[in-house]
Amino acid sequence: MRILFLTDNFPPEVNAPASRTFEHCREWVRLGHQVTVITCAPNFPRGVVFPGYRNRLWQSEEMDGIRVVRVWTYITANEGVVRRSLDYMSFMLSAILAAPFIGKVDVVIGTSPQFFTVCGAWLVSRMKRRPFVFELRDLWPESIKAVGAMREGVLLRSLERLELFLYRRAARVVSVTHAFKRTLIARGVEESRIEVVTNGVDTERFRPRPKDRELEARLGLEGRFVAGYIGTHGMAHALETALAAARLVRDGPDPDRFRFLFLGDGAKKQWLQDEARRLGLGNVVFVDSVPKAEVARYWSLVDASIIHLRRTELFTTVIPSKLFECLGMGIPVLHGVEGESAAIVAREDVGLLFRPEDANDLVSGLRRLAGEPELQARLKANCLRAAPRYDRKAMAARMLEVLEHTVEERLLQNVGAARPR
Repeated sequence: MRILFLTDNFPPEVNAPASRTFEHCREWVRLGHQVTVITCAPNFPRGVVFPGYRNRLWQSEEMDGIRVVRVWTYITANEGVVRRSLDYMSFMLSAILAAPFIGKVDVVIGTSPQFFTVCGAWLVSRMKRRPFVFELRDLWPESIKAVGAMREGVLLRSLERLELFLYRRAARVVSVTHAFKRTLIARGVEESRIEVVTNGVDTERFRPRPKDRELEARLGLEGRFVAGYIGTHGMAHALETALAAARLVRDGPDPDRFRFLFLGDGAKKQWLQDEARRLGLGNVVFVDSVPKAEVARYWSLVDASIIHLRRTELFTTVIPSKLFECLGMGIPVLHGVEGESAAIVAREDVGLLFRPEDANDLVSGLRRLAGEPELQARLKANCLRAAPRYDRKAMAARMLEVLEHTVEERLLQNVGAARPR
């Protein structure tokens, strides 16, 4: 099967969309399929092109057997609705223009959260007369409304109409959560066209390992209980709650026992650093994004992983992908997200839940975990038992089944249409 995948995030970028797409495509190639990815010059989240790349009309490379075609886009940092929208639209147009030079394909996939990429995938599928699959990783534009980046109005309503149009035009919608599926069904999308393939973990890369002592010494974390946040520092993550927790710990008993490690970049990163300095939080350590191959070294330093999103109805439907990396590494989680992801944490017994945006509740969980070695050992063991159920290879195989079924279904439809009546 010849698969064409449109995504505006791809390695060497290290965010969740880039990892999911790369790991799925790599597995499909390993299983004997031809995969082409149309993406842009790597620049997320700072809007600066990574070393070794240029923002050109066309550049091609091969990554683990995947043909990667990078096209020109308007590049900007991951902040500001207007400039980011120009970024998204420029990728859509460039991808459409590049598609005729890709050659024959059997299926076209477009991935969200923003659906200008998905809109481009639908148009490319029309040009090539091949089925279109919508990979739904976020309910956009609802998510940008939830974090206050866009208000109700004509523009938002227009985007919501476009969103529904794309759902209905897709031969299949592959959702990363069951909650998303229920939302789509409630909005009139046929249940038979929606499949769920959750996020997962590359268990070969993310697995238990001893603490990296050199890194631990360099960051001043020796002898401390480390609460770590590794991921995007965005508006949705409300990491001011974690800073408030660090302040409570600093001002409470045994303040020197704990450290808070933040690794990553995003629209709120600079604000968080400035706020930590303003508050005099010497127990907080910030580290910029590192290559994917280095992330596990930093995970090894973490005794408890903080997973957090704003307290809003929309985020009860999401499952943060870092949860699965924690399972693979055997790291108990302090989970401040309600809904489907909290149900996974409770069902697998891999962490403690705290109320989103409640720093006192977060600190309570942190102190309990640090003070009960038996609890920590049990949660770690449960993480490692659960991880194989979310292995990325299994998830990639599940999505491949969906793609194969979609292509076969279209072939049967074409054969039926060609028969004389």
